[in-house]
Amino acid sequence: MTDPILSHRFPNGLVLVAEPMTSLRSAAFTFLVPAGSVYDPADRSGLGGFTCEMALRGAGPRDSRQFVLDLDNLGVERGEAVTNAHTGFSGATLAESLSDALAIFADLLRRPRLPADQLEAARLVMFQELRAVEDEPAQKLSIELRRRHYPDPWGRPAQGDQQGLEAIALDDVRPYFQRRYHPDGTILGVAGRFDWERLKDSVERLLGDWEPGDHEQIVERPSAGRYEHLPYDSNQTHVGISWSSVPYRDPDYFQAWGASGVLGSGSSSRLFTEVRERRGLCYSVHAGYHTLRDRGGVFCYAGTSADRAQETLDVMLGELGRLAEGIEAAELDRLKARIKSALIMQQESSSSRSSSIARDWYHLGRVRTLDELGRVIDELSSESINAYLAEHPPGDFTIVTLGPRELEVPVGVS
Repeated sequence: MTDPILSHRFPNGLVLVAEPMTSLRSAAFTFLVPAGSVYDPADRSGLGGFTCEMALRGAGPRDSRQFVLDLDNLGVERGEAVTNAHTGFSGATLAESLSDALAIFADLLRRPRLPADQLEAARLVMFQELRAVEDEPAQKLSIELRRRHYPDPWGRPAQGDQQGLEAIALDDVRPYFQRRYHPDGTILGVAGRFDWERLKDSVERLLGDWEPGDHEQIVERPSAGRYEHLPYDSNQTHVGISWSSVPYRDPDYFQAWGASGVLGSGSSSRLFTEVRERRGLCYSVHAGYHTLRDRGGVFCYAGTSADRAQETLDVMLGELGRLAEGIEAAELDRLKARIKSALIMQQESSSSRSSSIARDWYHLGRVRTLDELGRVIDELSSESINAYLAEHPPGDFTIVTLGPRELEVPVGVS
């Protein structure tokens, strides 16, 4: 039996949500700040990521070096990431160091130095991340597929683009920080060993008087289109296919998720079995589910040789059509076994749970316990998934290919 989920909303809008894991000696935390790539200006693509990089370069009384040293002295394993909706900061440490670690991150969220003499160094880091994408064709394809699948700005990449990063100045970073880093909309997830009342008091002391900010209205624009070929000088071709599905908060989410898992999750999935094992068409193939707050999608990928790319695309589309005919109970049982193993491993990781409970709160306004998730998985059946597929078959695909030659897309597919 998992421990109960604890939550508290402070008057300024900050939400603290926590899950005790009393068998552990560690504690982990995840801040989700409403500063994602959807808020990047069109001519300053990558501004959210750039601001995150600058915020890490010293905060409060600590310069850039002291910031790192103080976290290292506390033994904090840390990370940061910018998604479409949030900038996330996470850390894990011994339970007795949790309050001190949160104090350092409170300075980052409220009092970053954003030093002018670090601007060009931060720009170089952003350029390196952008070049890393260019050197990874599979990632480049994935970014373009997501950009075309979702309406703008929800498909914008956090890495930005060359022109946008070159244009960003300190006069862009500082106002962006003031607009986007605020408590209303920020979620702090904590998991591990902690005293709840002491944790609440600590967060109140550090962040209780953090001033709320203004909310920006997101204006959506239609997605870029249903088929795109990206020329790439290589002997390989990368194929991406997506279609729209329900978000995490939808009652049918787990039916859709189960179908996508049977399709392309793991070495017993249909795509892996048919496209790679039986036909030997590719070296990598899989499908995964992605969800925003109000929409979602299934994203399929295959990496193959250029001369077998067309056949790979055709077979993948054939498998997507066959999925609409339904799944078998044995396929679902294999998926359930793997997911239950993952849930058990989550019970042993405070870092994993701190990020999961923060994301749950964002999507649902509450947290699903591991016990609840286990019950939901147990209740999935081939009959319930097939009923969902009969009503919502894969279709209206977005297709992106990357390689030396454009492929033929069947009429009516894209």
